[in-house]
Amino acid sequence: MIQSIINEGLPVDEKLILQKNVLKNGTGKKRICIVTGTHGDELEGQYVCFELIRRLNEDINCLDGTVEVYPALNPLGVDSVTRGFPTFDLDMNRIFPGDPNGHLIEFTAHKIIQDLKGADMVIDIHASNIFLREMPQARINIQGSAKLIPYAKLLNIDFIWVHEAATVLESTLAHSLNVLKTPTIVVEMGIGMRITRIYGDRLVDGILNLMKKFKMWKGDIDEKISKPMVSTTGKVFYLNAESSGLIILTVSHSVEVNKGDLICQIVDPLNGITLQEVFSPVDGVLFTLRTYPVVYEGSLIARIFSQDN
Repeated sequence: MIQSIINEGLPVDEKLILQKNVLKNGTGKKRICIVTGTHGDELEGQYVCFELIRRLNEDINCLDGTVEVYPALNPLGVDSVTRGFPTFDLDMNRIFPGDPNGHLIEFTAHKIIQDLKGADMVIDIHASNIFLREMPQARINIQGSAKLIPYAKLLNIDFIWVHEAATVLESTLAHSLNVLKTPTIVVEMGIGMRITRIYGDRLVDGILNLMKKFKMWKGDIDEKISKPMVSTTGKVFYLNAESSGLIILTVSHSVEVNKGDLICQIVDPLNGITLQEVFSPVDGVLFTLRTYPVVYEGSLIARIFSQDN
């Protein structure tokens, strides 16, 4: 059943319409919400929404509870392929929990929070930007990690990254919902403006696995659910460019690297010289890797997770 959360007028006879698909069956009381599209240039979650709804409808009698799917919290951004909210030039994920008396975007954020709060679990799906590729991972604030990590382990992802800093996250959807005692896990995967189907299929399997744990799903699930690495048992290392130029990668994404392995070269195509060689500082897993071939001084090239530190 399609329901509208927001239906507000815009200039030039247009409307801001934010919708969700509510799938309900049986007598189960559990409620899970899948949200995505907060940033209009992150499309990985769009495929997850499609595939999850398709599978649920295919075996709806196996559902015992309620699943609510929100494919685009920022529908204007998705339509215009822009990260923020068009015209307002705002990052929607920096204005939660919103304001019922604020401008349109603050009001929209407030309505989203009110609609989601009270769910047994919210999965907030993001992609990376167009410059980086991320392996399927959950990002969790350390303040709620004890409660959320066991659920994140069910999602068929490769990595759980527990963040220590909370200050920059206080205006996000996930932080706002967790403060309201609505458990919310952020999943990030893939690359901006693209769909990585293998990642999406894996996450749908993981969501069904989580629903199985909640006794909401009686259907089949993939038996090969991934056991993710957890950053509390190691350390994340950042590799940044020291020069501006063209990046020539020598490794693939999501591989294990050894200390001293060459990750990439940064070259000057005008003079035909190598400006920098970037080596791995540790043994670990390359869970973030730059895909856009131009870098500037300070640009993020890669993140490596090492369990030996």
